[in-house]
Amino acid sequence: MSIVSFSSAQFSPLHVHRNKSTTEHHREEISFSKSITLQRKFNDIIPGGSHTYAKGDDQFPEFMPPYIVRGKGCRVWDADGNEHIEFGMGLRSVSLGHAFEPVVAAAQRQMTLGTNFGRPSLLEMQCAEEFLGILRGADMIKFCKNGSDAVDAAVRLARAYTGRNKVAVCADHPFFSTGDWFIGSTPVDAGIPSTTKEQTLKFFYNDLKSAQALFDQHPGEIAAFILEPQKYDEPADRFLSDLRDLCHRNGALFVFDEMITGFRWHLSGGQAKFNVVPDLSTWGKALGNGFAVAALTGRKEVMQLGGLQHDKPRVFLLSTTHGAETHALAAAIAVIKFYRENNVIERLYQQGSKLEAGIQKSVNELSIEKYFGIIGPPCCSAYFTHDEEGRSSQAFRTLFIQETLKRGLIMPSSVISYSHEDTDISEACEKIHAALYIYKCALNEGVEKYLVGRPVKPVWRKYN
Repeated sequence: MSIVSFSSAQFSPLHVHRNKSTTEHHREEISFSKSITLQRKFNDIIPGGSHTYAKGDDQFPEFMPPYIVRGKGCRVWDADGNEHIEFGMGLRSVSLGHAFEPVVAAAQRQMTLGTNFGRPSLLEMQCAEEFLGILRGADMIKFCKNGSDAVDAAVRLARAYTGRNKVAVCADHPFFSTGDWFIGSTPVDAGIPSTTKEQTLKFFYNDLKSAQALFDQHPGEIAAFILEPQKYDEPADRFLSDLRDLCHRNGALFVFDEMITGFRWHLSGGQAKFNVVPDLSTWGKALGNGFAVAALTGRKEVMQLGGLQHDKPRVFLLSTTHGAETHALAAAIAVIKFYRENNVIERLYQQGSKLEAGIQKSVNELSIEKYFGIIGPPCCSAYFTHDEEGRSSQAFRTLFIQETLKRGLIMPSSVISYSHEDTDISEACEKIHAALYIYKCALNEGVEKYLVGRPVKPVWRKYN
């Protein structure tokens, strides 16, 4: 593999001045040479070179694999010393900003007092009360370290509560768990027994008939329906409440995955924004602003099966050595406190709307509305990339990531944070405009002329 430096001489222009009749070139060079050397080492000792699939080499341009050294606010610095404005924000887990001082300070204070003991700490009760205090319809809570554990626990609890084995997941929502019960329903199903795969069913968002069809095909067999309150499309009128009612009429639990919607759509999650209370909810990501903390919440009638105060069969709900580490819970308490005292949600929508407006202005000026655009709510948006035929395109997605990386943006999505100031957004929009100019050139002349290396690949694929 050769060491590659990207120069504007390769792809003109690096910077486009919209108010001038002629295009000006602003020549800069950005090197990823140290990161490329690190890439070899990462892949030698870590399968896939990353501990998270969405951060993997196959998700970024081939010769542009920035390895991050530090972050502050909405900016990060890589191993080569390049400074980037980030619009991925730790896979949506960092809603306030990197190294956000009130959260870091709370975690630091607690670390000096110890992080893990042989009996529960008082902080566990304090964090539980703080979190349950912002929710409606949730009586009990169990902490853990990641979203998969929380969702797996919800599935186990639903099966125990209903005495049924099958689980229905929303086919329009990409990820719920690393557990066999879910991964077996994806193309990456190697190592999953066929009997496990048979237990997971799929329905479609905003399609109540697809949910009813599952109940018709599997009467008395479905333990729960699991979905995000919203991904990109708004829930149709009464879809969420009607789906909940359908589940209850058929003896199934209704479960919200609030990993992304929690602390972004509303302080109390999508369930508060859309006024639909589920039986169980799973939380994580922004709950700790990057610290490892997740949670399962729900009705006492269901949740107590994972406890000691009942005479029914015991449910081994969640038991994690590090699930209630005190510094992570202190971080979560600080996050909740900051949200309560500041208009975080409002700012996420405002700043996300400004980013979307800036991008849309460029899209309109370049007349590429059919080929590139923002999807989802401003608080947590993404973008689509289409080729010259109007088809979803990994090659054009790679080109956009390549061109934004060259200009100092890490942009696998368009996710905003509380720390994105107006100046950050203005700077980013200028750089995005330049990247979209190249995008338009590729639409006219062929993407292969501008793309360096292979396209990124979807995570969900059978073979490498």
